[in-house]
Amino acid sequence: MIKLEELAGRCGEWLRGSGPDSDIVVSSRIRLARNVADFPFMRKCTGLDRAAIERTLRERLERIQEWNAVSFIDVNALDEVDRQFLVERQLISRELADADGSRGVLVDSNEQFSVMINEEDHLRIQVMSSGLDLQAAWERINRIDDLIEKQVTYAFHEKLGYLTACPTNVGTGMRVSVMLHMPALVLTRHLERVFRSLHRISLAVRGLYGEGSQAMGDFYQISNQITLGKSEEELIAQVAEVAQTLIEYERKARDYLVENGLKELHDRVSRAFGVLCTAQTISSEETMALLSSVRMGINLGLIRDVEIPTVNKLFIHTQPAHLQKIRGTVLSTAERNAERAMYLQTHLRHPPHDGAAEVN
Repeated sequence: MIKLEELAGRCGEWLRGSGPDSDIVVSSRIRLARNVADFPFMRKCTGLDRAAIERTLRERLERIQEWNAVSFIDVNALDEVDRQFLVERQLISRELADADGSRGVLVDSNEQFSVMINEEDHLRIQVMSSGLDLQAAWERINRIDDLIEKQVTYAFHEKLGYLTACPTNVGTGMRVSVMLHMPALVLTRHLERVFRSLHRISLAVRGLYGEGSQAMGDFYQISNQITLGKSEEELIAQVAEVAQTLIEYERKARDYLVENGLKELHDRVSRAFGVLCTAQTISSEETMALLSSVRMGINLGLIRDVEIPTVNKLFIHTQPAHLQKIRGTVLSTAERNAERAMYLQTHLRHPPHDGAAEVN
C-alpha cells in the first residue's frame, strides 16, 4: 500500500529529467477514457451506481497479476490536502479531486501510470514519461489497456469506437499531451502567435494541471482536442510533430536571448536564483516564476551545480499540499510561504551533492 507521506519524499518517474529533449519537454502523457458496458455513463449514475462501479473495477483490476506494485487509494476517504497532493503529483485530475461520492485511483509505485475510477468516465488510464517519449508512453498504456480489457467489457461501438461521456473523446478515447517549458518564447513575446496556430489545427493549450488551469512557471500542455476519425498512431504523430516544432522555436528563442541580451538574461537568472536562495517568505506563484528562470539558466550553462531533476522536483514539492505533507501538518498561507522559503534554501544553497551552487 502506497503511503502519501512516502510519495512526498521522492520524485515521480516523469520528473527525472533524463528523457529525450528534456531541457524543454518535461513529460509526455497519454490518457485513455474508457467506460464499462454494464453501467450507465457517470452523469446518469446514482450514488449506488458509483459505489458499484468502484467496487467492481477495484476487485477486477486487483486481479491483474502483473500489477504487483500497484496500490488502490480511496479518494473519497481523503481529506482536502491529500486530494490536492495527488493533483499536484499529476496522479489524479482536479475533476476527480473535487467530485463527490465513490471514486478512487490505482497508482503504480514508480508513478509511471495511474488509473482513475469514476472521473468523467468510469476509467481514466494515464501514463507519463520523462521528456518527449510518446512512443514509449503509447506502448506502455496499450499494454495496460489490454490487461484491463481482459477483466472488464468496454462500451464499444463498431463504427464509432470507444464510447465516452464527452463526444470529443469518442473514437480512440485518447488524449496525447506533452508538457513543455517555454520561458524564452514568453520573454520574446512569440508564444501567443504560436498558440493561435495550434488552435487552427485542433490542438489545445492548457496550464500545468491540465484543463481549466492557468499557466505557471512558463509550463504549457499541448494536446489533441478530438479523437474521432483518427487512429492512435495518427494522434501521436500529430502531437509529436508539433512538439518538435515548438522545441525548435524555443531553442531559437533561447539562442536569440543569449546573442542579443546576455547581460540582461544573466541578470534575470542570477536575480531569480538569489531570491530563491535568500527569501524568508515566498509565495507559490513567485516560486514558479523564479524557478522557471533558474531552469532556463541551468540549460543555458549560466548556473552550475544545480541539476534539472532538482529544479523539476522543486516545482512540485513547493506546491501547497506537498509542503504540508512533507512537514506533516496543516499550514496556514503565511506558514506555507515561510516553509517554502526554507525548503528552497535547503535544496538550492546546499544541494544533495556537497557545496553551494554557482552562477556564472
